[in-house]
Amino acid sequence: MTNTAPPTQQQTTQSRRTDAPTTDERVLSTLNTDGSRHWLRPRLSPGRFLLRRRIVAYMLIAIFALIPYFKINAKPLILLDIINREFTFFGATFLPTDTLLLAILIVTVFVAVFLVTALLGRIWCGWACPQTVYMEFLYRPIERLFEGAPGRKRPLKGPAALRKIAKYAVYLLCSMLLAHIFLSYFVGVDQLFQWMQRSPIEHPTSFLVMMSVTALMMFDFSFFREQTCIVACPYGRFQSVMLDRNSLIVSYDNQRGEPRGKLRRKKKTQHKQDIHLKVAHEELANGDCIDCHMCVTTCPTGIDIREGLQLECVGCAQCIDACDTVMDKIGKPRGLIRYSSEAAIAGERPRIFRPRILIYPIILLVLLTTFITLIGARSAADITILRGMGRPFAQLATGEIANQVRIKIVNRSPETATYTITLANAPDARLIPMEDTLVTIAPGETALQALQIALPPDAFTDGSTRVMLVITSDADFHEERPYRLLGPAGASRRGANSATPSPEEDQ
Repeated sequence: MTNTAPPTQQQTTQSRRTDAPTTDERVLSTLNTDGSRHWLRPRLSPGRFLLRRRIVAYMLIAIFALIPYFKINAKPLILLDIINREFTFFGATFLPTDTLLLAILIVTVFVAVFLVTALLGRIWCGWACPQTVYMEFLYRPIERLFEGAPGRKRPLKGPAALRKIAKYAVYLLCSMLLAHIFLSYFVGVDQLFQWMQRSPIEHPTSFLVMMSVTALMMFDFSFFREQTCIVACPYGRFQSVMLDRNSLIVSYDNQRGEPRGKLRRKKKTQHKQDIHLKVAHEELANGDCIDCHMCVTTCPTGIDIREGLQLECVGCAQCIDACDTVMDKIGKPRGLIRYSSEAAIAGERPRIFRPRILIYPIILLVLLTTFITLIGARSAADITILRGMGRPFAQLATGEIANQVRIKIVNRSPETATYTITLANAPDARLIPMEDTLVTIAPGETALQALQIALPPDAFTDGSTRVMLVITSDADFHEERPYRLLGPAGASRRGANSATPSPEEDQ
């Protein structure tokens, strides 16, 4: 009679290893030799680094969930209001007119990434990247709960099909929760709570955004998974530029580990059903690596760290914890796989202070100083003066020459402000309100006010003259802007129906 017993966990693990492509044949760790998907189910390796990563991960998850609730100066800690084109970071609001500030901020972030990578390698990927944090400390634990962990924990009782359905149902709930938190960064928690209490029909766009983010998270964490790090994320491909021989990376000590050799286990004694094993190397002079493949089966991206630094390595240190456990069992010192650098592994003297380690902080200091200075110099309003559309000037029935002016005001203050537009040092000039010289603007809003400035014809010299526009508000805002007006003499050179002069001529 044929034995139809299901395969054991060990047989399943061995089968996975057999089907996986070898080093010479491998293109990606998630592809089999026939091009099909090689699904990874990494073994969990408890250890000091896993404990530290777990603490960091759950702290980051809590911070991510709580940031929208904290406020500075009555503003959210972080709010990316794309619809109103307002971006708030730590109480400071950036508007589309803050192009220079936003550019400096982005460059600062990139330089900081370069510095951290040069010092600590891919510490971001393995310890703080949202993809790694949620995959390894939220979705994979759920998977191990319902389907069991390779070589360790048994799954929950019940039919496999029901356990799989339950797993994806929990995935969906987690993805929906993360999608709502993600959405709160763009609309704020107050607006989000209002939407949650109302029917989706009343806010179909936001509901569709939430469902789309949920679907993307389900696709990422239940199907695409580690391929996000291997295929989609460009950071691993940048590491060859950002790393050097002294950068901290997960390294395998070839000098200590090679040549690899299997262990021979001998039974020594048996007493009260306790089996004591004596572990010894073969007589050949082998290295400390016993070729147990624990570093491979525990890797979340499926690579063999013994092949050297690879772009798939996210620096999670799971191979370090696995190898340290094996070294403890065979009585060898830890550190066969460890955080180190290529220079240190090769026996060279480590160099902490290198040109890039000195240059990056200097660049960061310059950028941060410029950024803080520009923020401190920002006024409570942005004023832009634009020339009117159409003819550069017109003659009124009174004989005066009038120039149409458009004044754009952006209220940066946290309160509604009323702005007054006047003229200074121009006794012969007068404002002709096309709407009003008083403009009331809500916080963060923009208003475009159209006015006419009229002067006698003899006020123009060589076809132009200058006046001083003064914009003040009830919030102690005061700004003076010189403006060049065009007159009849200018028309003789440009033609009566000439086009609007260049922006250089406006100021």
